[in-house]
Amino acid sequence: MANMRMTKIPMAEQDPLVRNKNFLEVALGYTLEEAIDEANRCIECKHQPCKKGCPVNIKIPEFIKEVKDGNIKAAYDIITEDNGLPAICGRVCPQESQCESVCVRGIKGEPVGIGRLERFVADWVMANEKQEPPHIKPNGKKVAIVGSGPASLSCASDLSRLGFEVVIFEALHELGGVLMYGIPEFRLPKDLVKREIDLVLDLGVHVEKNVVIGKSLDIDDLFDDGYDAVFIGSGAGLPKFLNIPGENLNGVYSSNEFLTRVNLMKAYDFPNNHTPVKMGDRAIIVGGGNVAMDAARTAQRLGAKEVHVVYRRGMEELPARKEEVHHAIEEGIIFDLLNNPLEIIGEDAKVTGMKVIQMELGEPDASGRRRPVEIPGSEKIIDADTVIIAIGQTPNPLLTDATPNLELNKWNCLQVDEETMETTVANVYAGGDAVTGAATVILAMGAGKKAAKAIYNKLILDKK
Repeated sequence: MANMRMTKIPMAEQDPLVRNKNFLEVALGYTLEEAIDEANRCIECKHQPCKKGCPVNIKIPEFIKEVKDGNIKAAYDIITEDNGLPAICGRVCPQESQCESVCVRGIKGEPVGIGRLERFVADWVMANEKQEPPHIKPNGKKVAIVGSGPASLSCASDLSRLGFEVVIFEALHELGGVLMYGIPEFRLPKDLVKREIDLVLDLGVHVEKNVVIGKSLDIDDLFDDGYDAVFIGSGAGLPKFLNIPGENLNGVYSSNEFLTRVNLMKAYDFPNNHTPVKMGDRAIIVGGGNVAMDAARTAQRLGAKEVHVVYRRGMEELPARKEEVHHAIEEGIIFDLLNNPLEIIGEDAKVTGMKVIQMELGEPDASGRRRPVEIPGSEKIIDADTVIIAIGQTPNPLLTDATPNLELNKWNCLQVDEETMETTVANVYAGGDAVTGAATVILAMGAGKKAAKAIYNKLILDKK
């Protein structure tokens, strides 16, 4: 019988005033009973809009039906036909603006908790089932994957299943890209990330770590080594800055450096590791996206007693997920909205504060959002020991500088054919943040899947 409850089954969480002092996962997930109860909120509508709202086209109604019947492994098998990283996506995908945004149950109440159910299914299978890799028949073709983030992992998984020999080239010492260095432990446990990456490697994917394509090797070297195609999923690792006075002071970080130190290099576990991050008592995070929320909540967990998020627009315009903003407010993060940084202030080369000016919202700009306008004479200073700039990233030009015939668009991202993800160089494909700039995990995965299909069509089907 359908559960006509108007709201999602609540998911247990750590108490805000406990979790803001630890790096354990905030949300604790559903029990089996809760998952079945939530699945029964799905009314199995015939036109299935949720499926169309998913960038990787997961068969959402079908997997939810299996959860209703208590067939959790069958639900997992359905999900992983299209998504090889369900435990990750169940946690970090913005379902509220994708599959859940078009759920029929959301018309008169809350949509079905699709992301929560995906997370439950993946976690349950990892805890209760031994997963055996499928038998794959090689097709004789070889593909190099640049980077090991979500776009690359998705492409590698699909290509391996199609019989390609796949080798991932990763610049760092750990696989996962932004999943490992960008998203905090309390939102995405790294042991879980490694377990899902291992499932991709179990398909026969090979890995070469500490190899920088564009420096150690270039694209031509890969083709000379016998690769039939190359997929670039190198992400957007070059931070943007404000270009205001004081950004070179000690105590100023880009969000990229800060979160990499904490997540990949485990600064949160000092002194058990050797990568401390000195926070001081007061921290300012500039920006309003998910990365800014991650940086603010991380700074607090590292010991900052007062954490401010400075953003030039208002609460309604914050680009971060509402869930992340809600969690940040619960944890005591201070939001200094409608304020714009003018200068980072310091003494003896160390940060002591930030001068900001109050803003008001004017007419909409090119993005459709109301443009912030300065209010003359409204300057003030916010005291700080640490400033973290979280206003976005762009692709690192190292690879494209070494491959000048790879054309870029006006945002300095790789230019690709939107249908095939092929770049302006034959048999070189790209996807994820290297193409879109900083975006979501699931959109990157969708691009990786699209590229894998195009590579298969060109190298295998077109040769028959």
